[in-house]
Amino acid sequence: MGAHETSAGRAFPIGATPADGGVNFCVYAKHAARVELLLFDRAEDARPVQMISLAPEKNRTYDYWHVFVTDVRAGQLYGYRVSGPGKPAAGFRFDPQKLLVDPHALAVANTEKYDRAQASALGDNTAAAMKSVVVDPADYDWQGDKPLERPFVDAVIYELHVAGFTRNPNSGVAPAKRGTYAGLVKKIPYLVDLGIKTVEFMPVAQFDAQAAPSGTNYWGYQPVAWFAPHRAYSSQADVLAPVNEFRDLVKALHRAGIEVILDVVFNHTAEGNARGPTLSLRGLDNPTYYILDPANPANYVDDTGCGNTVNGNDPIVRQMIVNCLRYWVEHMHVDGFRFDLAASLSRGEDGQPLAHPPILMDIEVDPVLAGTKIIAEAWDAAGLYQLASFGGDRWSVWNGQFRDHVRQFVKGEQRTVGALADNLVASENLFDEPDRLPSRSVNFITAHDGFTLNDLATYNDKHNEANGEHNRDGTNDNFSWNCGVEGPTNDPAIEALRRQQIKNFFTILLLSEGRPMLAMGDEVRRTQRGNNNAYCQDNAISWFDWDDVARHAGMRRFVRRLIHFHQESAIFRDRTFWGRSGATKITWHGVRLGQPEWDDDSHALAYELFHAESHEHLHVMLNAYWEPLAFELPASAAGCIWRRLVDTALESPLDFCDPPVTLDAGRRTYTSRARSSVVLVSEPV
Repeated sequence: MGAHETSAGRAFPIGATPADGGVNFCVYAKHAARVELLLFDRAEDARPVQMISLAPEKNRTYDYWHVFVTDVRAGQLYGYRVSGPGKPAAGFRFDPQKLLVDPHALAVANTEKYDRAQASALGDNTAAAMKSVVVDPADYDWQGDKPLERPFVDAVIYELHVAGFTRNPNSGVAPAKRGTYAGLVKKIPYLVDLGIKTVEFMPVAQFDAQAAPSGTNYWGYQPVAWFAPHRAYSSQADVLAPVNEFRDLVKALHRAGIEVILDVVFNHTAEGNARGPTLSLRGLDNPTYYILDPANPANYVDDTGCGNTVNGNDPIVRQMIVNCLRYWVEHMHVDGFRFDLAASLSRGEDGQPLAHPPILMDIEVDPVLAGTKIIAEAWDAAGLYQLASFGGDRWSVWNGQFRDHVRQFVKGEQRTVGALADNLVASENLFDEPDRLPSRSVNFITAHDGFTLNDLATYNDKHNEANGEHNRDGTNDNFSWNCGVEGPTNDPAIEALRRQQIKNFFTILLLSEGRPMLAMGDEVRRTQRGNNNAYCQDNAISWFDWDDVARHAGMRRFVRRLIHFHQESAIFRDRTFWGRSGATKITWHGVRLGQPEWDDDSHALAYELFHAESHEHLHVMLNAYWEPLAFELPASAAGCIWRRLVDTALESPLDFCDPPVTLDAGRRTYTSRARSSVVLVSEPV
């Protein structure tokens, strides 16, 4: 086939856009002196079939370089080479020998032959470079699907790794589909049965799987192309398969009534520090896309701990981030986003925090994103901590204080009861701002980063030796307790205590106000063998072990029943803080009625919840003390009697009784065993 004919093209839309007769290519490169568009027949090709030089006088409008290429269709492979000032000391890192991924690419190919080392070294890396793929976003039959746009008060969030959920050989998924979008579709019935209505995917945008000291980046927090679904999660070889297979997954989840939230990483990229590879943004316009050290622009400001910090409040970068979010909503039908290290997006071009960061305001008020959930990890690696002050009116945040305080209380530490009480009511004191809903607080005890819930009750210390960093990586502040033995044990008493502690965690999480989030596999005691930083472990350490579903069936039953109870109760869907103007009234107690003990030595707390409209009436007793405590019981409503729903000191199926067990008539106290939680419901006689 002969060379494709070209014409000037236009500066919008940015990216590769199919149109009648061909494709319009456009890329932003402010300081570039020369831009070349390279077309390829095969992903692994070292030489293009056509190289198109863009002339500044014809193919440049403002700082946008563009060209229209005839007879090009979806599936065409392409990339850019860009020349410009070779002055790292001035912040410019152009390298005309490097093939660059289009920042707006909707798909990426050649990930199988990609070599990060060649992208970092001198010389041509074309054969080993990722290549962009032309995609027609309209070429898919959604069959009437659209984002669900459910109220956030309905959400119980389940954070999972798309590949790790089914990669284990015992997953029951066909070998060719393990660890893929298609494989996850096979496990949707498991999520439905558990009661999950919202999944939060760890990063699925194309990332550099080699961006780790060990050479394995499993988690995906090293992005290369924000718009493109990660190719390795596709079960098919076709270059367009990742896009449509991801859409198939979203459509299937929506049919099951499950929303999809994406963990997005706009704070840094896989290009790393000054010694990192040239993959995309660095080679297109380094000083636009990154925050550079004012004292030495050859270096990057690193507020993320990953080598660089994206210049999120530059107008061009802001526009790209918002366009990316819109694309995932409009064309991929996702329901929301969790923003990794989102506090870094509060920083201006000088790296200092801004009072009203434009990018955060853009996201909040954008009409396309109005129906989505937006959740911030409200800190960064440089110490900026904005839990109580993040963003505007819509942003929810991962509540790190909930995580820490609940861990400390259940462990039995002192000075925790007062903080726990605030966490139980969606951290009302922390988030005491007008027009904020309790759903601002995303409550969690575990996430991908840190111990699993099982390991919180199994290890006092991290055991990250498998990461190859001599156990220096990962946090030391875990607030964990091994219940008497470090690691696995055959001691039945210790195992019983560990089960009890795990159930205590779940009880507090799912009987608190705010939006609960649990991590993949915690419901069946998934273990990482004490590894609290398994970012590089693409193996059984990180994967969901499906044998655990039978092995820990009692725990799964307990969690499943608790989730369903939470979902069906009007109390946990109240749109205002308990005790304010909403329907739910809360009354605090200790072991004695009306006498909560807020002193440093207290290890117990009780609270009573009553919903004025549904007339639901609960009494929750939390005993983190190492001896039994007899809690006084409040009076039940007229014509009602207290029944036991939960007692974490009991083994399955008595730990969650369905239907609840009636207490003896006239009973005035309930003895909560050492380190246990009890939930009573008031129901008609």
